[in-house]
Amino acid sequence: MTDIDLGTAYTWDDARSRGATRGQITQDGVRIGRGLYLSSAVEPDLTTRCGAWRLVLPGDVAFGLGTAARLYGAPVPEPPTVHVVVPSRRQLPRRAGLTVHERLLAEEDVGAAGGLPLTSGAQTFLDLAARLPAAELVAVGDALVRSGEMDADSLARRLRRADRVRGVVRARDCARRLDGRAASRPESLVRYWLVTSDLPDPQVQVPVHDRWGREVAHADLGYPEWKVALEYEGRQHADPDQFGRDVDRYSLMAADGWLVLRFAGRHLGGPVVVVERTRRALVSRGWRP
Repeated sequence: MTDIDLGTAYTWDDARSRGATRGQITQDGVRIGRGLYLSSAVEPDLTTRCGAWRLVLPGDVAFGLGTAARLYGAPVPEPPTVHVVVPSRRQLPRRAGLTVHERLLAEEDVGAAGGLPLTSGAQTFLDLAARLPAAELVAVGDALVRSGEMDADSLARRLRRADRVRGVVRARDCARRLDGRAASRPESLVRYWLVTSDLPDPQVQVPVHDRWGREVAHADLGYPEWKVALEYEGRQHADPDQFGRDVDRYSLMAADGWLVLRFAGRHLGGPVVVVERTRRALVSRGWRP
């Protein structure tokens, strides 16, 4: 904006008070809410937009639910509006592009990431429990544990205070199934489908050793007793170098007697294919129900 540096985010009133004309604001600013603008020179990613929203929100507001989960790096779609959590009050902030939720939060229920106030990992997990299917909730929980934003103790403390909170039954059931060693959403989904089936529970990140005891590979999920391994093949496996490493890894596993089941995105629509193929593999290796 000519001769006036308003920063990356500003309100209409602030820009006008500093001498910017209506035309300058219209030309330079990208409107993200009523009276709220981002400079067109910055990338309007979620972190930047949330930073802008802080200019017009009360100081005790925290970003929550899907917005917090995205900012923590959890595998959820970015919500169409920014979600914020506010303490109960008579007058709630109402603006287009903003979804407001009232909560009674303790001090430990609010954290921060990237300079923004966010509901804690445990509070975010609890809030999403009423909105996500159980398998997807486990994938979010695994990601929060993996990133260090939540651990078993902090989640247990939050859930003890959550009697009659919407979604708490699902949250408590899923909490016992979380494992931060899961490296991705697909791994979490596959593991959830297996542990909620009638099959044995798989181990996570299973080391594979050769006959001399050297670790030559590891499997996303596996059953060492029956030497059955499960691998999810994401897009990164199409890279030529990665493909070559995969060939070596699977060859080494096969040479040591492992049966490797490989799954891809087409198998993530539901549990049937994953569970039934795993069942057949286990039975072929001697497992009996």
